[in-house]
Amino acid sequence: MTMQSINPATGELQAEFDTWDAETLDQVVTQAGYMFADWSKLTPIEDRCMMVRRVADVLRDDMEPLAELITLEMGKSINEARAEIEKCAVCCEFYADNGPSFLADEMVETDASKSYVAYLPMGVVLAVMPWNFPFWQVFRFAAPALIAGNIALLKHASNVPQCALAMEEVFRKAGFPDQIFSTLMIGSDQVEQVIRHPAVKAVTLTGSETAGRKVASIAGAELKKTVLELGGSDAFIVLDSADMKAAVQGAVTGRFMNMGQSCIASKRFIVDQTIANDFIEQFKQAIEEKFVAGDPLDEATTLAPMARQDLLDELHQQVMDSVALGAEIVTGGYQLDRPGCYYAPTILTNVSSNMPAYNEELFGPVAIVIKASEPAHALGIANGIDLGLAGSIWTNDLSTAETMARGMESGATFVNNFSFSDPRMPFGGVKNSGYGRELSHHGIREFTNIKSIWIK
Repeated sequence: MTMQSINPATGELQAEFDTWDAETLDQVVTQAGYMFADWSKLTPIEDRCMMVRRVADVLRDDMEPLAELITLEMGKSINEARAEIEKCAVCCEFYADNGPSFLADEMVETDASKSYVAYLPMGVVLAVMPWNFPFWQVFRFAAPALIAGNIALLKHASNVPQCALAMEEVFRKAGFPDQIFSTLMIGSDQVEQVIRHPAVKAVTLTGSETAGRKVASIAGAELKKTVLELGGSDAFIVLDSADMKAAVQGAVTGRFMNMGQSCIASKRFIVDQTIANDFIEQFKQAIEEKFVAGDPLDEATTLAPMARQDLLDELHQQVMDSVALGAEIVTGGYQLDRPGCYYAPTILTNVSSNMPAYNEELFGPVAIVIKASEPAHALGIANGIDLGLAGSIWTNDLSTAETMARGMESGATFVNNFSFSDPRMPFGGVKNSGYGRELSHHGIREFTNIKSIWIK
């Protein structure tokens, strides 16, 4: 089996890699297990933090070639690729600054002479990561996990093998010993072997609900901890008191960043019926004025390709199936007539609950607009699906917004901003969007043994 790196803007094959056989994989995972004692016990946390801080320096020093690699391999615009590398650097610095305090012993008053909670590393952690943010998804796991004293194994998406190998080189250039962070050149059919390996103690996955269920099932059979960040179909509620201009600008960014290929992208626009037509018209105008297709390496390009043709085809089928059931296309709804995986930014209205566009995640540049009669109706629509990653509410009535934010069934809710991840705040979902948290002090503690120690 091979992994291919294909430029989604041109369809050209850039590189090809053979996957490892079972014996090679076993050797690498076993060696990672041997390294755990040295890394967790003999390398002080201050040294681990120093190395992670150096990773931030390497990322910034090598920003241009790394950003270009992202663009060539999965199609992200060069400006967004640079921003992704910078966000990774910021994440590394955040955990280098705060890791020791996040993991410090927590004293607890009991009947003992001394009692406290210790946050101790678990061991080797496998990360199964997606292609849409090929660096950020990895670093938001790796920076805290390594500072906590764990060993990181990366099984990256098979369409971004060069990004996966580049990250391994970033850690090497920052001074990390071999086998502390390792890229596994394997296909999805070899993930089970890694999860069941005795050296592996936990698994984190960012990906589809289907992949999450498979990984959780295998890890559950082995009684190994999992953190799952799965799909999302984030609600973007616009109440009648909202600042329309700000809401439309937020809708454009929240839906079409990374060409809509984000689990936390705004996807369902639930708008008060008294302002819905105005919102739709302004949303349409903003999209048609903003997006111009071109080479994603060109800084002037505002419409980049989707990552793969099969992903575009699947998205278009969801749109066409919804139209066949009565949805209306306001703008877009077609693949551009040019080389590469370019899909026109699309808005669908008249969407009902029997349609794929309503019930399924649309992983690409397609927005749906649904009308709501009042705030309670809007919140009911937002909560009426099986996904619950994040969401946003746009209104000048902050009291109502905060009440609705607490009632939204999601891992995060933003008021007067679109959903995004921030190293300072926990990130993760509820319902079929997964469980566990990344980022903040909650994220660094996910892969620790939260241990009670009682002394008398």
